[in-house]
Amino acid sequence: MPFFERRKLSMLRVLPRRLAAWMVSLSFSLHPDAFAFVMATGIVSNALFLEGYREMSGWLFGLNALAYPWLAILTLVRAFRFPEAMCADLLDPRIIFSFFTLIAANGVFGAGLNLRGVHAEPLDLWLLSLPVWAVLIYLSFGVYVFRNSARLSDVIDGGWLLAVVATQSLVILGALITPSAAHFDGIILVFIHMLWGLGIGLYALYAALLSYRLFYTEVHPADLTPILWVVMGAAAISVNAGSNLLLTPSSMPSLAAMRPFIEGATFISWAWAAFWIPLLALFGIWKHGICRVPLSYEPALWAIVFPLGMFAVASLRLSLAADFPPLQDVSVTVMWVSVATWIATFLGLAIKSFRGIREVVVLQAPAQDPDFTPSS
Repeated sequence: MPFFERRKLSMLRVLPRRLAAWMVSLSFSLHPDAFAFVMATGIVSNALFLEGYREMSGWLFGLNALAYPWLAILTLVRAFRFPEAMCADLLDPRIIFSFFTLIAANGVFGAGLNLRGVHAEPLDLWLLSLPVWAVLIYLSFGVYVFRNSARLSDVIDGGWLLAVVATQSLVILGALITPSAAHFDGIILVFIHMLWGLGIGLYALYAALLSYRLFYTEVHPADLTPILWVVMGAAAISVNAGSNLLLTPSSMPSLAAMRPFIEGATFISWAWAAFWIPLLALFGIWKHGICRVPLSYEPALWAIVFPLGMFAVASLRLSLAADFPPLQDVSVTVMWVSVATWIATFLGLAIKSFRGIREVVVLQAPAQDPDFTPSS
């Protein structure tokens, strides 16, 4: 057999093993906030859908439909193949809050399914997310209380607010699935109203701690990571959740009595989210423009895309709930900003992924395989 044909056959024989090894390597190094990609892509897709750009929304939804199970598989492989690494992340006060991205991704993906007329799967995602949220919310508090020290007091960052994002995502998806919940719709409505209030309380707590961290301790460029944008995103998703509650009819007098409070708190949350956008942009200018820190792709950049997309959706939902049409113009403007940010971030991901796959397929010569001998 000619040399080049044997070389091709050897590559075909070795490639599956290399790809499997690459997949295991990816699962080992998978960060718990990997589902931020699903969150960001899903919310931009939902924003486009609500504004009438169905074809563009469909492309992004299709991409998310591939990314979601892929990340789920990698997460399961990591949990069963590397349980020590998973447990170490769960017990690390700097990392544990990143696990809330899984719940938020379920909420955003489930909302995308609901927009397209699918109702059974969003209900399943909501029911699946509830026990995971319950475990994480108490475990995260416990980890920080019992494993924190003065040396780790600076772990307070925007990532903490992922707990708020996850909580409010359960409110949004719960409001959407209520019509298909049969006799349990009343229970779900009461529960998501309580969850919304809990999310507002958690936001106030975390925002106060984060403000103290920013204003009363020295801040370095490395401290201003993209994850800080979750401060705005958590306020925006609280607006979206409150608007969904206002748009969901209820015959219960106690829930009807809450509506004025929900409407007022939702308006204030929108103003708070809008306040953060210029401030966060100034942080980025100071870090990359004045301090000359190079801007390159990192997975945390999806934490910028998601808040922008969520602010667009929240503005649209609030405009409907409060009958205030000017917010629709804000929604369209921010939506296109989120689309441009998504494209730039995705290009960075594509380039990095291409280089990683190229190293696996091309740069590792098949001659290194012990079963291959380049004899003629």
